[in-house]
Amino acid sequence: MFLKNAWYVAAWDHEITDSLRQIMVLGEKICVYRTSKAEVIALDDACPHRKMPLSKGRLKNDQVECGYHGLTFDCAGKCVWAPGTGRIPSNANVHAYPTHEKYGLVWIWMGNPAMADPADIFEIDHWGDPAWGVNRGQAMELPCNYLLMCDNLLDPTHVAWVHQGSFAQAATKDTPLRVTKTDQGIIVHRWMMDVEPAPFYKKVVPFTGNCDRLQHYEVRYPSHALIRAIFTPAGTGGPDGPLHDDCFIMDSLNFMTPTNVTETRYYWFQLRNIRPDDAALSQMMTDDVQHAFEEDRAVLTEVQIGMTNKTSPHIDLPIDGGQLRFRRKLEAMIAEERAVDIKMQE
Repeated sequence: MFLKNAWYVAAWDHEITDSLRQIMVLGEKICVYRTSKAEVIALDDACPHRKMPLSKGRLKNDQVECGYHGLTFDCAGKCVWAPGTGRIPSNANVHAYPTHEKYGLVWIWMGNPAMADPADIFEIDHWGDPAWGVNRGQAMELPCNYLLMCDNLLDPTHVAWVHQGSFAQAATKDTPLRVTKTDQGIIVHRWMMDVEPAPFYKKVVPFTGNCDRLQHYEVRYPSHALIRAIFTPAGTGGPDGPLHDDCFIMDSLNFMTPTNVTETRYYWFQLRNIRPDDAALSQMMTDDVQHAFEEDRAVLTEVQIGMTNKTSPHIDLPIDGGQLRFRRKLEAMIAEERAVDIKMQE
């Protein structure tokens, strides 16, 4: 169900403090905290003695003391004290997960620690660029499998019905889609030429009149997405068009972390190429995007229920090509990873 040798978002950086806390990633319970040097530590949240959650224990000198019998673990998960004779059992240690902070997020590696390379974390164009503004919202809890959200983010067509008051316009219903496969994932994209800007964007584009609009929906393995919107005055867009000086670009970054097979934690923020210091614009965009994502959550909640309880097979449409290719490749990656794990255990 999950690809383990990959980076996932564990939390916003401000969510992890010097207090013990339990998070769920890929169905695993993990105890996280910050040391006195502000380093993020992530340990298996179960004392090996009687499986008491370490997150219910105490933090002492950057080490975790189990609240049941006092077994104490250092930042690497090694047991450094146990009650009784003073001899610590060799199997008393707990697994420690590699972590890394980037983009205001804490990333966690769920697979083989030896393979954890921070250079493999999703690269974001214009991050830290003072000419680009940023807006962000709180993480959302989605009562659905993470792949349903990945499907949603490879589906430019759904905006015509789900987001009629924000991202939709007539051209989003039937303008043909193009699907591109990359080494990192799948891109579904299209240019819509000489159209009226959608309601959300009409409030922020720095020009009047019709536009050429790009919908670039890209999801990378295992569950990270870049949604790029470009609005440029009509006649200046297209795959080979020279973008106008007044074009508006918004990159929406979306990171889906499976908590279990039916629940997902969704982290998101946007970068824009206009008015970087306009706090009112940032707040307006956050509020409007949050509203649109609530519309997605309402739909995907019902889709999860429908798919779980279906009494007849579901069908696929031509517009589902990107999602299906993404799922097939990810499924193959998971199967390959499992085969390697089984071989190593033999």
